[in-house]
Amino acid sequence: MKIKKRSDVPSWETPGYPAVGKQVVLGPEDGSQEIVLRYFTVATGGSTPYHSHDFPHLVKIERGRGVAVDAEMEEEALSAGDYVYVPSGEVHCFKNTGTDALEFICIVPLRGEQAGSVASGVTP
Repeated sequence: MKIKKRSDVPSWETPGYPAVGKQVVLGPEDGSQEIVLRYFTVATGGSTPYHSHDFPHLVKIERGRGVAVDAEMEEEALSAGDYVYVPSGEVHCFKNTGTDALEFICIVPLRGEQAGSVASGVTP
C-alpha cells in the first residue's frame, strides 16, 4: 500500500498550455502498472487542449467551475463534485469559466500517461 499527500507531489505546466498544471499523484513510480491518477489545475480563463486519444478517462471535479466541451463544441457546466467519463476517441477539453482555479482528478490507464498526459490540440 502507498499513501501520499498531493502537496508532496511535484507539479508542472503542460507544454503549450501554461494555464494547465499537472501532477501524477499515483502511477508507475508508486508501483501502479495499470492505472494512473493525475491532478490537473486550470487557471482562470485557461483550458486544456481540445483533443482526443485512444483511451478512456475518468474525471472528478474537485474545485472551481468550468465547462466540458465535446466533439460538437457543446459545453456542459461543471462544478465541484461532478464526475465525467470521456470514452476513447471522443474529442474534448475542459475550460475554466470561474473566478478561481478549476481543479480535477483524472484517471487513465497506464498507456494513457505513457502516451502523454494531455495531447496537443486546438483550444476552442
